[in-house]
Amino acid sequence: MFEKILMIVLFFAMTAGIGVYCRKKATSVGDFVLGGRSVGPWLTAFAYGTSYFSSVVFVGYAGQFGWNFGVAAAWIGIGNALIGSLMAWVLMGRRTRIMTKHFESATMPDFFAKRYDSNALCTVSSIIIFLFLVPYSASVYKGLSGLFSISFGIDFNYCILGIALLTGIYVILGGYMAAAINDFIQGIIMLVGIVLVVAAVLGGRGGFLSAIEQLSQIPAESAPQLNGAFASFFGPAPASLLGVVIMTSLGTWGLPQMVHKFYTIRNEKAIHTGTIISTVFALVIAGGSYFMGAFGRLYYAPGADGAVAFDSIVPQMLSTCLPDILIGVVMILVLSASMSTLSSLVITSASTFVLDFLRAFGVKDLHPKKQILSIRILCAFFIVLSVVIAMNPNSLITALMALSWGALAGSFLGPFLYGLFSKRVTRGAVWASFFTGIGINLANQILHFTEPTMAGALAILASLVVVPLVSFVTPSLPQSHITDAFSCYDEKVNAPQKFVLNEDAE
Repeated sequence: MFEKILMIVLFFAMTAGIGVYCRKKATSVGDFVLGGRSVGPWLTAFAYGTSYFSSVVFVGYAGQFGWNFGVAAAWIGIGNALIGSLMAWVLMGRRTRIMTKHFESATMPDFFAKRYDSNALCTVSSIIIFLFLVPYSASVYKGLSGLFSISFGIDFNYCILGIALLTGIYVILGGYMAAAINDFIQGIIMLVGIVLVVAAVLGGRGGFLSAIEQLSQIPAESAPQLNGAFASFFGPAPASLLGVVIMTSLGTWGLPQMVHKFYTIRNEKAIHTGTIISTVFALVIAGGSYFMGAFGRLYYAPGADGAVAFDSIVPQMLSTCLPDILIGVVMILVLSASMSTLSSLVITSASTFVLDFLRAFGVKDLHPKKQILSIRILCAFFIVLSVVIAMNPNSLITALMALSWGALAGSFLGPFLYGLFSKRVTRGAVWASFFTGIGINLANQILHFTEPTMAGALAILASLVVVPLVSFVTPSLPQSHITDAFSCYDEKVNAPQKFVLNEDAE
């Protein structure tokens, strides 16, 4: 127990210290929100990866989908690496950096306002972001606190409050740069930790081959005719597995806290290096987490009534097979994953609300120092609101995350992605995507016509279809506005900026 407590205390001290150190560097809105658009490849790549994966993946998703799909759940991690990281960087990294710099946009709503010449889009999208990032943040607190509660025997609610306090200290003080530096350190911890955890889980069942053999002897309830379905290539439910891959991989392309990382890229080298680093990071962290979760059935037994508490599977696994020193490593791993994600969510939601929503009500002329103060106050409010939701015992981690990702990505993916490439996207198509993304997910909350994850996947795919279809039948934007928006790609450096970032860009 002493080793675990010491490791946690040292981690807390380091994290808070970085926040205090970076406080002097966060003197303007651009510094606080974007790190001055001068973040190098390693920090950017780790910020992307650590924002992507949190306790939600390690505890909630790894537990539930490992239970449902067995070893086939590893496909989710592979999809996260290839689609959610590699393809996202290749297709969106450079263009996002160029166009957002051209518009001087610090947030996704501001991008929508300037790309589609509509302040109303800015206001509405900022409300959507603030409202639907809250349940995601709550799911992170819930996953992290559940693991802490089991490991230390501390009341669940006290765990949530402690983690919220630490998040607030370094994010509110240091802004994006403090979060990025912490993300880098936390990312290294995550990489080492996940390798140790997977090795311990397999070792607890006699090694890889023995664990696979034991898993193959468990019949699948949903497909009893498939002998050893949990050890098979695509598992007992391939269609459901595909839905999870779509939501957790393609969905990242429309999440404001993920796309925001591309705004901060320094130069062309950062694009190439960041692409490789973030892809490898995702493959190790996501692939390792889901692969570990596949063996949950070997460690966790359902209750007397047959009910499975998905959020308890991974904590039960780890408390069973890990010694105290590795439990401490896992605590730091999950803390690292969660704190980085929380910092990204807090900065994204608070900056969006202050810079975009409040601007619509006449506060755009606030002094920069007052803007930073307002963002910090909203950071604190967002944290408090997330904590209140997380303390609800009836909220399931995966359901909270699916609602958040499905609504946000379902609303924003089409307008943002097509907006970077196509001159034909119309304002009406953006509104249609907003209504579709929110509508599908809220309707499912009321009617329960499918699982939350599948509803999120449907909303994401719908956004990619709705935007081009509606653009064909709604009025185009003025040609002069389109010409100005896309002129940034043809600015000459060593090559057109659509291929190479300006190395001297500030």
